[in-house]
Amino acid sequence: MTTDKKPARILVVDDENSLSRLVAQLLTARGYDNRACGSGAEAIAALRSEEFDLVISDITMPGMSGIELLTAAKQEHPGIAFIMLTAVDDHATAVRALELGAFGYIVKPFEANEMFINISNALRRRELELERDRYEERLEEEVLERTAEIRSAQEQVILRLMSASGYRDEETGDHIRRMGEYAALLARAVGWDAGAVDEMRLAAPMHDIGKIGVADAILRKAGKLTPGEFAQIQEHSRIGFRILEGSGIPLLDLAGEIALHHHEKWDGRGYPDGLTGESIPEAARIVAICDVYDALVTDRVYRKAFSEEQALAIMREGRGGHFDPRLFDIFLAKLPELREVRARFAG
Repeated sequence: MTTDKKPARILVVDDENSLSRLVAQLLTARGYDNRACGSGAEAIAALRSEEFDLVISDITMPGMSGIELLTAAKQEHPGIAFIMLTAVDDHATAVRALELGAFGYIVKPFEANEMFINISNALRRRELELERDRYEERLEEEVLERTAEIRSAQEQVILRLMSASGYRDEETGDHIRRMGEYAALLARAVGWDAGAVDEMRLAAPMHDIGKIGVADAILRKAGKLTPGEFAQIQEHSRIGFRILEGSGIPLLDLAGEIALHHHEKWDGRGYPDGLTGESIPEAARIVAICDVYDALVTDRVYRKAFSEEQALAIMREGRGGHFDPRLFDIFLAKLPELREVRARFAG
């Protein structure tokens, strides 16, 4: 008998009223709370309105058979235990019932002790499976919590390092956060899954990490750069890639890919490799749009911010040249959400 404080609740299903009454009497005498049903359909209704630990069901019944009842009940109530009754000792049917999730199989006529042994075993097995499920749920929750803690720590390290590197440039902590949020928003819009979107949110802010290897005099120059100085600026893409490559960590691999290719252009006139079209990684194409947008609508050391209207006019000229046209159209469609990000991280 179950060790629960409350007696196990058992549903007896058999179209033979005399048998179901006998089973109910035996169960009551042993202290089990029980209810009898005369058909599979009635049993389904009972299971939907009340909680039961175990179902004892005949296999051969008019209308819904016991096997059909087992299948339907297990779909709606996967934790419930089942014992099947049959008047025919059919090995194939027994195997089928066990495969579908029955915990026991009794051939009529049967002794009361045989039924109670099956009930005890079924309830004990059910309890063990429920304990296993509870343990797996707790373990999964702990893993998720730990993963969230690790991801939060990664985010803090990235943001602090990028903020530190930003002291050498015009890029602020708010710019770094905006870049992550912009890129994640667009990645989600183009169909990336939740995990990949979160990776993008953390990887995109590292797009310009290579600027740490560029001289301050060039980074902070207010006037026009000479061709030589611009060539040095361009090197930040390769520097960033070298900083991030080789870790074997997917997040840093993605960040390295973005750092290397976010200045490539759809028509092949970008740098450092002159890639064209879809040969440019999609992550880099997304960040290219976000980076130009944020650069145009915020103050820079060499100019004041453009209005959004002016910025969009400039960017539209780059559709199909600088920018992937499909991604650029998605960017335009998502402008209301991008503005919300700008407002949230206005710095």
